[in-house]
Amino acid sequence: MRVVIKVGTSSLTHKSGHLNVRKVEAMCKVLSDLKNAGNEIILVSSGAIAMGVGKLHLPERPSDVPTKQATAAVGQCELMYIYDKLFSEYNHTVAQILITIDDMKSERRHQNFQNTMNRLLQLGTLPIINENDTVSFEEFGIGDNDTLSAFVAVSINADLLILLSDIDGLYTADPHKDPDAKLIPVIENIDDSVISVAGGAGTERGTGGMKTKIGAAMTVTEKGTDMIITNAANIEGLYDIFDGKSVGTRFLGKRDKK
Repeated sequence: MRVVIKVGTSSLTHKSGHLNVRKVEAMCKVLSDLKNAGNEIILVSSGAIAMGVGKLHLPERPSDVPTKQATAAVGQCELMYIYDKLFSEYNHTVAQILITIDDMKSERRHQNFQNTMNRLLQLGTLPIINENDTVSFEEFGIGDNDTLSAFVAVSINADLLILLSDIDGLYTADPHKDPDAKLIPVIENIDDSVISVAGGAGTERGTGGMKTKIGAAMTVTEKGTDMIITNAANIEGLYDIFDGKSVGTRFLGKRDKK
């Protein structure tokens, strides 16, 4: 399968902004194994700004644009260094691609992105994609990697998009506030009832939340691609997903509906 996997900032770092080594090492090991099995893996990874905050010893995530961009420049280097080191241990070559909103809007640049991605996959690499936060930011950029991962999945005709989150999937209510909230295993149609259960932003270290994940699901399912939300804490659950088992919440692509 050709699968896009998105991992958020809260799944990569501690609250301090520093890398959660145990989580990242476990993720790289599982993704390497899945690639060894013959799957094409594309990783959309957040974390540049958060890691820059830790590396620069800043007290909190910056709010002004120049500092955000400078922090991203520092953090992206650290992020890719770590990914290169960890995936190399399993004999996989990574490739870095940084995208801006213009790459999504411009037909020519979008085509160039598709051509590059297809060639990288043909060469057996594991592409790692992030928004180019050094030259773009939320107000005039893509804004979150849920949206970016959906764009990537549609652009390269992925079989599946997996969003690794800090929650098991989509619930009937906020499980942090409602003890009776139940996990929804499958969603065939994204209607008003589904949209209504999506909350706001995620953690203070990231920019996403359930609302952006529903938006990503709407984008990919419209093009016939399934999407799954699952908990990054259970990284070995990816094996079950690739084995066809029910994990998290699966949004069914339109071509799968009967």
